[in-house]
Amino acid sequence: MTYGNPDLFVNRELSWVDFDDRVLEEARDKNNPLLERVRFLGITQNNLDEFFMVRVASLRKMAEVKYTKADASGMTPSAQLTAISARVHELVDKQYRTLNRSLLPQLAAIDVHLRAFDELNSAQVSFLTQYFREVLYPVLTPMAVDVSRPFPFISNNTLNIAIRLIKNEKDEDSGKREHRFATIQVPDTFARVVALPGTNEFILLEEVIKHYLAELFTGFKIKEACAYRVIRDMDFDVTEEDASDLLKEVEHELAVRDHTQVMRLEIDADMSKQLRKQLVKDLAAQADDVYDIKGPLDLRFLGKLAKQITGHTEMLYPAFKGYVQPALREGDLFAAIKRHDIFVQHPYDSFDPVVKFVQQAATDPDTLAIKMTLYRVSSQSPIIKHLAQAARNGKQVTVLVELKARFDEENNVKWAQMLEHEGCHVIYGLVGLKTHCKLLLVVRREADGIKRYMHMATGNYNDVTAHLYTDMGIFTADPLMGVDASNVFNMLSGFSEPDHFERVAIAPTTLRSFLYERIDDEIANAQAGRPAHIKMKMNSLSDKGMIEKLYAASAAGVKVDLIVRGIVCLKVGVPGISDNITVHSIVGRLLEHSRIYDFYANGDHQLYLSSADLMTRNISRRVELLFPVLQDDIKETVGHVFDLMWHDNVKTRVLQPDGTWQKVDRRGLAPLDVQATLLDDAQQKATAEAHVVTEKPQTPFTPLMRPASEALTDDD
Repeated sequence: MTYGNPDLFVNRELSWVDFDDRVLEEARDKNNPLLERVRFLGITQNNLDEFFMVRVASLRKMAEVKYTKADASGMTPSAQLTAISARVHELVDKQYRTLNRSLLPQLAAIDVHLRAFDELNSAQVSFLTQYFREVLYPVLTPMAVDVSRPFPFISNNTLNIAIRLIKNEKDEDSGKREHRFATIQVPDTFARVVALPGTNEFILLEEVIKHYLAELFTGFKIKEACAYRVIRDMDFDVTEEDASDLLKEVEHELAVRDHTQVMRLEIDADMSKQLRKQLVKDLAAQADDVYDIKGPLDLRFLGKLAKQITGHTEMLYPAFKGYVQPALREGDLFAAIKRHDIFVQHPYDSFDPVVKFVQQAATDPDTLAIKMTLYRVSSQSPIIKHLAQAARNGKQVTVLVELKARFDEENNVKWAQMLEHEGCHVIYGLVGLKTHCKLLLVVRREADGIKRYMHMATGNYNDVTAHLYTDMGIFTADPLMGVDASNVFNMLSGFSEPDHFERVAIAPTTLRSFLYERIDDEIANAQAGRPAHIKMKMNSLSDKGMIEKLYAASAAGVKVDLIVRGIVCLKVGVPGISDNITVHSIVGRLLEHSRIYDFYANGDHQLYLSSADLMTRNISRRVELLFPVLQDDIKETVGHVFDLMWHDNVKTRVLQPDGTWQKVDRRGLAPLDVQATLLDDAQQKATAEAHVVTEKPQTPFTPLMRPASEALTDDD
């Protein structure tokens, strides 16, 4: 039986739009704290922007060169662009209905106001007049457009104001008023949300600028002033003929990529036809690229607004501090790891021990070498500082910095240059492949010989996102795992091409075949009448071969349970093909980011964690790592976490045969929010231990965590 029929697949891009709609549902969910709902709406905007910068941009390029090959679902690039435009226009309308009909009225009900200028009192007007003249006016640069001054370049993702003007006196030659056009960028050097005198009163920066525009155009009368914003092609394309030139190539691409084609044009819905026509023409936008916005453009400001609101902490998620296991509090982490493997799940478990592991290796006299892969790190990464310290202390430090991590290219170039300056060996990976695996290897000289200590993980070594993303990792000193880790780094830094690993599987060489074999084992068990079960959790499922293999498993009678946060190109409930497949998606306070691959294996229970999703890019075009969970207690813990996720009935949506996502029917069930449950469990453990030690309540939990959801910056 063939499982490649296009009718059995969902288009990847339309599935992503469905995901952003699930994020939007969180903004509409009255069970969420109000200010967190406001933030969720801002997240949908960020998601959408990056979707156009990358995915729509890629499709547009294919359409322009008349590439007509269909995807797995049978859609050509042009057909996908048409369908995306229709769906996203619907999504944007839903965004602004949520803002205008729900969130703003509910904010007003608690005396939080986003004001229009004509709603201000005299004290607020006086404040803004001074603010404009003393702070904004010197920075603003009006750009006139006429015969001698062409339409200026409008940078990606900037907010601008289009202005139609006339001279105050009649044109002496024509005897009629001639309309002029100008544009001005709203400077991003100032906060877009301006706090007004009075508690929780705010106005947007563009509204201030629009009101005082006449002071920038003396001798002219402002007839119209409307905001607009462009999203351009930010897809990154570098030629990697020689890896030694990659750093320069990336730096060059960063310098030029802002001057690219417009993918999306947002305009004020009240903009006149005349002004709209001029913008569309001068920006070379297509009709389907234009979005009439019924409210403030660029809803990302909502995240800043929620931060500035005072006196309503009850309308935010409660603060939380990650738990540190007793074994990871020891002064000597190497001794703790040598005794047994240690499992961590962030953010429920603190990320601090991962940082401490690097710090201890940097200062440990017995450490000989540190090797590490870095895909995304924070702008103030403590791990980077400890690696530099290790090099200064005479350790051999090898760091693979992935320069092509989307939207983190500039940050990674900076870190690569700094690490090289400090004496680290910096490598940029394999030509044509992104290195996405999360691997840290420390080599020590001990009394009984050379020992290797590893940290392997599903998520980035990023101390900021570790507070927002759910990820899993294992500290281990397993000797065979150590050999594999060394071979991975030899492959990345030299000419080694290992085709066999003792414990792990690596993309793009062995991961696909390894997973196929595990699925085939379950198929064989089912065909022999034995229990067969596959459990998987990932961010996205789009690889055609993997979907076909899961269809084959389902058809053979294997029970397949999938938790997929984002893209799902598989269909459920197809008789004889996918009627044994169930797909859940959890979208909540934290971004579900861990990857789990669990096979029943005739009762042997083979369980793996991975940096890889089941997407073609992960399996075939990236260096990814899949590693086994070896200890029975950790297997039990990860299995318990998966089962908790599977039975979540608050934040879970279930994929239906018609392609829609529906929340779980909770009739007769006690509510189970898996993220809230795990956060509470971690807090209770910390509180209980603090009580045992001090017999006092634990100190208040620190920084407030915010809702998180996928943006394409999570290039995972």
